[in-house]
Amino acid sequence: MEGEYGVPTAPIVTSRFADYVIRDGQSHGMNLRWSFPPYPVAWVPRETLRQYIEGDDPVTGVKLMSEVIDALSKPLTQAETNPQIPVRPKRPRLLEPDTEENLHRMFLTNGWTDGLPIVLPTEERVAEMLSGTDHDPQDVVGRMSVTTHEEMKEYTVEKVAVNAVMAGARPEHLPVILAIASTQHPAMPSSTGSYGSMAVVNGPVAQTIGMNSGVGAMGPFNYANSVIGRAWTLMSINFGDARAGETFMASIGNGLSFTNQCCAENEAKSPWEPFHVRKGFKASESTVSIFRGWNVVTLGLGTSQGLLQRIRTLDSMGTYTFVMDPLAVKTLNAEGFSDPDKLSKWLAEKSGSPFARPEGINFIVVGGETNPIVHTTDYVHYKTASVDKWIPAGGIKADAKLRMPAASECEDGLCFSGIASTAASRE
Repeated sequence: MEGEYGVPTAPIVTSRFADYVIRDGQSHGMNLRWSFPPYPVAWVPRETLRQYIEGDDPVTGVKLMSEVIDALSKPLTQAETNPQIPVRPKRPRLLEPDTEENLHRMFLTNGWTDGLPIVLPTEERVAEMLSGTDHDPQDVVGRMSVTTHEEMKEYTVEKVAVNAVMAGARPEHLPVILAIASTQHPAMPSSTGSYGSMAVVNGPVAQTIGMNSGVGAMGPFNYANSVIGRAWTLMSINFGDARAGETFMASIGNGLSFTNQCCAENEAKSPWEPFHVRKGFKASESTVSIFRGWNVVTLGLGTSQGLLQRIRTLDSMGTYTFVMDPLAVKTLNAEGFSDPDKLSKWLAEKSGSPFARPEGINFIVVGGETNPIVHTTDYVHYKTASVDKWIPAGGIKADAKLRMPAASECEDGLCFSGIASTAASRE
């Protein structure tokens, strides 16, 4: 405002975020005249707020209101009008050779991991990972930052492959991981609220790489789901520069950030069109869809009235993503909601919320038909990205031998082990 329009500006932010905003201003060449009242300011007595205003800035030791007046009345200095933008040193492409123990320690102490053990990204392992796509290793995939305004860091196919190796992924998983990276959305944005994220894969690629869309799809029972979700976390750390207390300010954090909520949609069991088809893609195309929000209510029943009740009670800004077992969807289908768009419109109309809009209400079909359960979230659908563009011309480099035990599937509720042999013995 001051530099471009000549309007005197006195930005104020609580002292808890002083380092954050000063560093951010330096990164963008905007050395603003900040004032820092004490923290917190929410839900404290009016008398305390009055003391903040009349007292000193705890960061500078200067009277708070004097700082505000000076910011609005004194001309900008030479340093303020011509700021020096610091250039961050680039990380080396390769590390010096060392023992495996020392390298693991280096990755951990430098904050390049999620705290769990990693697979060290040697040149050989990264080269093998890169066989999962035809793209040049130095092709730029995107730019990312966990903050709104911090410097965004550019990353290439090779850098994505490095994080994929660290996550324990294989070349067959790389196209999906590259598609997630291409959205440029970190899994852990730096809000003081504690976000959760979700990645949902649609199309033929999900079956090719053995993703789980059925029983326990959101749990730790599938190799592809786990490593793809973890790779997204590691990319958020290393590309988005997530650092707790520095760039990442979520007060509590969110356990879903470890592997996020990564799964495939259960297209085979759903009576509705797949999610990516409803977003304009063909059923034969493979995609990944990115969601993000705060709240997840993990128990609900799949009736229209049940969904409506959740909307009325969930603390949301008008966006909702329902993760629904196929049985719940079949219940809704029987109620007359064969088109999810019709259900979105009905829910928005009946919700009574001025914020609810049909386009902000989404449905993902996931689960193994053991119960018509619905997870209600306030997640926003950010983007659906193509996976096909990252798949090699010769197809997915499938590693079929590396599969966790698949969950048993039931048909028509008949899931009794040995029922066929018992019937045969009676004949």
